[in-house]
Amino acid sequence: MARAVVIVAIGVVYSAALVEAHHSFAAQYDANKPITLRGTISRMLWSNPHGHLYIDVKMPDGKLVTWELETASPAGLYRRGWRRDDLPVGSEVVVRAFLARDGTPTANATTVTLVSTGKELFAGSAGTGAPVEPPDEAPSPR
Repeated sequence: MARAVVIVAIGVVYSAALVEAHHSFAAQYDANKPITLRGTISRMLWSNPHGHLYIDVKMPDGKLVTWELETASPAGLYRRGWRRDDLPVGSEVVVRAFLARDGTPTANATTVTLVSTGKELFAGSAGTGAPVEPPDEAPSPR
């Protein structure tokens, strides 16, 4: 009996960790705060449950800020036509996104456009409650 209780307890803790690891859009991002960022890719993390694109953005005050932009999962990005070599470090991009609620330089990306080619990649994760894309008049820090 004690062994069964321990097994159930471990299962509950593990399940709670999984729920914490994946969140809804509305829990972390604000659909009423769209933003357009223009910057240089410093890193792309192809991880589950979401990918993360990091770009260096020169802010209006001249300060360089690294933004973390959440995307769909790697499998979701591949289904949307992304490939690992689409986003080389140093490439300039324009990202449309929604700001994080916590005020950090973090956002949920909807589209990533490579400035050199004009290629637009859809980054949003379906089914999270996120709007399809920000309005065209999204504020921009640059």
